[in-house]
This record gives sequence, C-alpha cells and structure tokens, in this order.
Amino acid sequence: MRSVGFGVFTVDAKTSRTYSPGRNWNRLRAASLDELVAPGQEVGNRRARGGGGQPDPLRKKKGGRLARRGPEEIAGTLGTVVSLLRGKKAGLRSEEIRKALKLDVREVPRVLKEGLAKKKLKSKGQKRATTYFVA
Repeated sequence: MRSVGFGVFTVDAKTSRTYSPGRNWNRLRAASLDELVAPGQEVGNRRARGGGGQPDPLRKKKGGRLARRGPEEIAGTLGTVVSLLRGKKAGLRSEEIRKALKLDVREVPRVLKEGLAKKKLKSKGQKRATTYFVA
C-alpha cells in the first residue's frame, strides 16, 4: 500500500521518493479510499467520523413501550424500593434506586410518585437532586 498525504510533501513507501502534491494531484485523485485512510481506521467507521447524529441500525434497542403494569406490580416494586431505602439513612436519588434494583428507566417515576402519594416515601430536593427517604 502506498502512502498518500495532503501536506507539502508526501513519501511513497515503495520507492522512498518524495513528491510534491501539486505534481501528484492525479495520483491523489486516482487513489482508493483505503489508501487515503490512516492505518488503524476503517472506511465508514461511524466512531472514527463522529457519528453524524444518525441512529446505528446494528445497535440493539430496548423494545419500545413497557408492558402494562397493574396496581399489584407497582405496589410490589414500591415495597422493594421501601425496603432498599430502609437501610439508607441518607436516602437515595432515583438513578441510584434504579441501578440498585435493576429497574427500567421508564418505570421508576411512576413507582416513586405512587410512594409519595401513599406517604410511604418522603422526598427532599428538586429535579435530579431529589433524594428519597422512607416516611
């Protein structure tokens, strides 16, 4: 593979000759994309290019909506949250509760709201800094 550069000078690895980019414009235009990419990078590698904001079709997604949960399921999850918080005098934030119990991000707000409404939980703080305690 030959090396092609965009600087003032470029060196051909096979012949060890130095070329001026002005004289080698046709060589640069005729070079394949593989020859222009730095070693270790792949052509079309999304991470190397920065992503572009498009979703990756090969990446697995969690399946859409959550299954419908009845009041018994919510009460059961609330019970586990209360038992977790009993051992924590300083309380926990919602993301800490989620990680400790391995819950889905989308089911935690409903459980915490239910706990506050039934006065099983107390909260202190606002937004992400909200800490939950056993009432």
